[in-house]
Amino acid sequence: MKGIILAGGKGTRLYPATLCVSKQLTLVYNKPMIYYPLSVLMLAGIADILIITTPEDRPQFTRLLGDGSHLGINLTYAEQSEPRGIGDAFIIGADHVGPDPVALILGDNIFHGPGFSGLLMSVSDNVEGCVLFGYPVVDPQRYGVGEVDDDGRLVSIQEKPQRPRSNRAITGLYLYDNDVLRVASELAPSARGELEITDVNRLYLEQGRARLIDLGRGFAWLDTGTPESLLEASQYVRTLEERQGVRIACIEEIALRKGLIDADQCYRLGEQLANTGYGEYVMETARSAGGAAIRGVA
Repeated sequence: MKGIILAGGKGTRLYPATLCVSKQLTLVYNKPMIYYPLSVLMLAGIADILIITTPEDRPQFTRLLGDGSHLGINLTYAEQSEPRGIGDAFIIGADHVGPDPVALILGDNIFHGPGFSGLLMSVSDNVEGCVLFGYPVVDPQRYGVGEVDDDGRLVSIQEKPQRPRSNRAITGLYLYDNDVLRVASELAPSARGELEITDVNRLYLEQGRARLIDLGRGFAWLDTGTPESLLEASQYVRTLEERQGVRIACIEEIALRKGLIDADQCYRLGEQLANTGYGEYVMETARSAGGAAIRGVA
């Protein structure tokens, strides 16, 4: 499976901060926002990932993440000069996806919960049709909402409904079989001139090939598109990290746990950030895993 992170747009709701930096490069507590969606794809076992951003912001992303080889993954980049809808990611990323299924995640979404990696691995192993993830919210009128039957099959999708049929908001993580490339290429733009992801999902729904997986108790889904939600996300991450002594979305640790890099490589990545709590955590994680260079014999 290939991965795509959609990290374009102008982040106008975060002006003036995003007049000088991409929204997805702003800090969520102690790390850039892009680390969070990247960590989700890595947890799903996806190592070939395309980051779609703006022409102006692309150099900053490449400076931060490079080609991904230091993490044992392959990162490439593409540009979206103007917002053209989430579905446009499949037009831009068609060559990247090739004949494979694809996971698309929005660059400003944060997911966290127990067993998330196992869930993602099991779902992404054999995607037939479209797999969406639902999250219960108290204000479904603000979101795209999915209604499911007893087997988890989607029976309706409502976009910001006044009278929602469920409280399951559809999150910014989407898994598709390879048919999504054809679906997106044949999709008519909306009145705003955008390829709407809801329209893509509805086509799968009409074919009976869409399902919604609930992210229920114990999971957190955070959208960081406004100053208030960005602050809330930072507070959430800070609270968990300080109380539990772990780091959420630590991409170096994930690369180590997934066997993409070894302990020595992980330690050296931490050394580059040695004067920070984040770097110290990466080095300690590597020490716990062992390694010749860490013990000073290589």
